[in-house]
Amino acid sequence: MNFTRWSARLPGTQRRAAARDDRSSVPSARAEYARPETGPRPPDGDPGGDPQGGTDHDPLDDSHGAAPRLDGPALEDLSARDILGQLPALVALVYGPDHRIAYVNDAYAAAFGPRPAGATAAEAMPELDELSLLPLMDQVLRSGTPRTVKSRKARSGNSYTVTCTPVHRDRDDESEADDGTPPNRNDKNDRNDKGGGSNKGTRSTKGGRGSRNSRDSRDSKGRGGESGVLVYATDVTDHAEAAERLRASERRHRETAVTLQRSLLPQELEQPDDLRIAATYQPGGTDAAVGGDWYDVITLGAGRTALVIGDVMGRGVRAAAVMGQLRTAVRAYARLDLPPHEVLQLLDGLAAEIDASQIATCAYAVHDPNEGRLVYASAGHLPILVCHEDGTVHRAEDPTGPPLGTGGWIHTSGTIALPPGSTAVLYTDGLVERRSEDIDEGVAALERALSGAKGSPQVVCDRLIRSLGVTAEHDDDVAVLVVQHPARTGASAELFHNASLDLLGGIEAAPRARAFATGVLTSWRFPVELCDLGVLAAGELVANSLKHGTPPMRLGLRRTDRRLIIEVTDGDDHLPRRRRADPADEAGRGISIVATIASSWGSRRTPGGGKAVWCEFALPH
Repeated sequence: MNFTRWSARLPGTQRRAAARDDRSSVPSARAEYARPETGPRPPDGDPGGDPQGGTDHDPLDDSHGAAPRLDGPALEDLSARDILGQLPALVALVYGPDHRIAYVNDAYAAAFGPRPAGATAAEAMPELDELSLLPLMDQVLRSGTPRTVKSRKARSGNSYTVTCTPVHRDRDDESEADDGTPPNRNDKNDRNDKGGGSNKGTRSTKGGRGSRNSRDSRDSKGRGGESGVLVYATDVTDHAEAAERLRASERRHRETAVTLQRSLLPQELEQPDDLRIAATYQPGGTDAAVGGDWYDVITLGAGRTALVIGDVMGRGVRAAAVMGQLRTAVRAYARLDLPPHEVLQLLDGLAAEIDASQIATCAYAVHDPNEGRLVYASAGHLPILVCHEDGTVHRAEDPTGPPLGTGGWIHTSGTIALPPGSTAVLYTDGLVERRSEDIDEGVAALERALSGAKGSPQVVCDRLIRSLGVTAEHDDDVAVLVVQHPARTGASAELFHNASLDLLGGIEAAPRARAFATGVLTSWRFPVELCDLGVLAAGELVANSLKHGTPPMRLGLRRTDRRLIIEVTDGDDHLPRRRRADPADEAGRGISIVATIASSWGSRRTPGGGKAVWCEFALPH
């Protein structure tokens, strides 16, 4: 809005207000209703009511139809003061570099009180400082460019959207009021510039050049006008409060999802004897809903450990709930001590039953300390990375099947070496996926970061998160599981021993097994009571294998810093079960005896088609 004077008329073609009735609040493009004629029609030859008898046609006027028009004041008959004074928005007009007050409308005075004309805004209008508008007004005055700020909150609690527009007045306007308020100029004679122009007040009689050109000419000669700023503020308190309620609701929803997500994750990771493990879960930033990333560590017995990482596609509470069901199912299937591909096969069918619209990826790996490797299966998940002691990083490539819930796929297991001194990393796509690059580039960046990451598993976790640029405002949630197989030397290595004996069968196998167990346990300097229990358990397991199994048979003893593990393998895949023996029965008590004296026991099928039966004894502190 560019004012030639404080009380400038609004230029434009003269218009009349369209008649409206109670049946329609908006004038129709065609005369659909008969409208009562509430004012005199203009005389013939003057359909537009132009004082000069012109025929200017208003495109909003349907004067050729049945509906007559109402008489009213033309827009150019109204001063800016009249218009601004009736606006419901807050309007203030200031001028000069000190922003001296020229005018405030009634709505502004009702909101903040009357303001003395001529006073500076910094002194008399503290509300502008509360809204941080004074620097903006300086910028508008210097640049001559309008600026708008949205939803600024005053101390009163109300929020305003404010537009600051540069305006201009002529210094040679002698008729301006001394107090700086814009005079009311409704006299039609004032439409013309000095010297008499057209009745429209838009042209000057000098050489046919407009008044704006004349004003620009005066400005260029050094007799130009004074600049000011029109402040136009709209009360948007209701909108701001609604937006804040919406943000608060979204925060509560996010906090609920995060709480659910974290409650479904392991509260404390199991720490196997032979591995050191740490994990990190970081939800996405405030603009990103919580996803379904999860991880888990499950001890399977006999020193073996299952490692799980997964990601449910989707966001919010629903994804977290599906994640919780899948994690619970994985723990249940892991207790069956099945090979990794069979666990994923069962999980694939369950995922389709839980929610066919939710697709999840998962990697399941099992570590056996006697083999020094990871046996794994993947359902659409990113590859496991293993960093060896010399910094070389290997990627577990195949086999990888489709995500869970797709069905119709036979999963298979693969292996990757995890020797002492190496570190394995399982992760979700939030760690390596970026919108601006291919995901393979992200995996390669993770490999480089892993090759130089040293320290404890938690330190490695934190370094990988930082190296990949994951911050609190990351757009996706991230789960990372770091597994270290430490290389033990010196006194630490003395706490870990292995011993095994191949059993050829026959009646002499059981006495040989008991004698072997006695010698080994004694050399490991176990207490006498623990040695006796260990020898008894080894004898019962060997006897059970001799009766129900087939060659080859093998007795294995393993000690760690926490437990004694006894395991017997044979070539038969029939798993034993504990049963209650009658008093007259001569068999059926071996497994019951083992289950009674040992801390835990179990059995599993081995990849070669046989089985392994094991038991554990906790070592005294």
